[in-house]
Amino acid sequence: MDLSVEKGSIFNSDMPALVVGVFEDRWDDAGQQDLLARVGRPLESARTSGEFAGEFRQTLQLRPDGLKALHLFLIGLGKSSDCTLDRLREAAAVATRELLGRRVSRLATDMFILGPQNEPVARRTQAVVEGVMLAGYRFDRYRTEKRDKLPPGLARLACQVENSADHQAVEQGAQLAQAVCRGVFLARDLVNEPGNVKSPLYLAERAAALTHHSRLTCEVIGEEELSRQGFGALLGVARGSSREPCLIVLEYRGGAEDEKPVALIGKGVMFDAGGISLKPAEKMDEMKMDMAGAAAVLGTFEAAASAQLPVNLVGVIPAVENMPSGTAMRPGDVLTSLSGRTIEVVNTDAEGRLILADALTYCARYQPRTMIDLATLTGACVIALGHHAAAVLGSDAPLVQRLQAAGQASGEKVWEMPLWEEYAAQLKSEIADLKNIGGRPAGTITAAAFLQKFAEGQSWAHVDIAGTAWEDSGSPLASKGATGFGVRLLMAYLRGECELH
Repeated sequence: MDLSVEKGSIFNSDMPALVVGVFEDRWDDAGQQDLLARVGRPLESARTSGEFAGEFRQTLQLRPDGLKALHLFLIGLGKSSDCTLDRLREAAAVATRELLGRRVSRLATDMFILGPQNEPVARRTQAVVEGVMLAGYRFDRYRTEKRDKLPPGLARLACQVENSADHQAVEQGAQLAQAVCRGVFLARDLVNEPGNVKSPLYLAERAAALTHHSRLTCEVIGEEELSRQGFGALLGVARGSSREPCLIVLEYRGGAEDEKPVALIGKGVMFDAGGISLKPAEKMDEMKMDMAGAAAVLGTFEAAASAQLPVNLVGVIPAVENMPSGTAMRPGDVLTSLSGRTIEVVNTDAEGRLILADALTYCARYQPRTMIDLATLTGACVIALGHHAAAVLGSDAPLVQRLQAAGQASGEKVWEMPLWEEYAAQLKSEIADLKNIGGRPAGTITAAAFLQKFAEGQSWAHVDIAGTAWEDSGSPLASKGATGFGVRLLMAYLRGECELH
């Protein structure tokens, strides 16, 4: 998509479509009075009839005389006191989806000037541009029939700036949004790819491709070396598949040479059939998304490198398949993890925590200042929080609080769950150091308690994205399928880390 920042009034733009935000309680303000004067009777009639009042997500498309544009698209922002970055982002997405559905692929907007006035212009711009870009994503590379009937992709967005003092801030916000969306799109593409295409090696190749960024390096540790080093938990999960596992290690050096890195760990189960503890057939096709944590980590590295964030990062991704076969691990098996702890495998479908256990242990050798893992880890998280928020648990209260703040800023919300010592008692095993599942009660918490054993001594947080990584029916910001959840969250968190350091 071509993105530009243009000077002058939006009403002088020659783009085919103009997207203008309207508050339902600001009709007497100068801006909306100017809009009424320019549009005249069509807008007055829509207001009088109740067709359009400016309520949140309400839309009205007009073709007024006197404008170069063919379409004037009004999107309601609701009451000005309710306007947040999240609402601004969603309103921009709603408008974009409707315009693309009408085969309009080039548009201009100045909505960021309206947004919540307690937020800087750059952040308002970032929210608007993210909304436009995310709404324009689609995954259709395997469609061969009737491609000409599909809505067009977004071709161009012009951010219209009338106040020259805001020009630089708008450019900064737009560029950051473009970098973030580049990472989200990578994550979505990786998750949406079918299981017959993506293997652990495929993910490693996509990770290695990120090294076109000058500050980014990638190392891939293969099965033989994993065995030599003692990745017993990871290799136990991988035993059932003919596809070889690997550990992907990324480093991005944007900060000072002596600055400790932030470590990001992503669960990379490329397809999860459940192993011997086989999943039900219904919706098993969606288990290609069980590597959404890994995809979010790769997307964050893409976004951070594109934005040239001044921070050092380490990314660790254990990549495996969890399949049933004659060589697969069995319920009741005991695995020896990289840490030396032994694990009784009660359920082979609780595999994500096994590969993350070894990844967390490995990650500690980089002496990170903090560790954050992302994983589609438990169905219990979906029961607890639905599809509106991810769960966050950790050993470092300030880290958890900063992630929650990043969730509010980015629109990718996270909600803290307790991680008290009592929950760890559910993981006690009679024959090993611990077992990999603590029963049905508090499933999300006991999964985190399991991981905590392998992050001892670290500033660590776990984000369970099981309910947010996949969209069943589609939303303004995400079409059906992968959401790319985690990239926006982590980028907001990392920007905050840059400000702290």
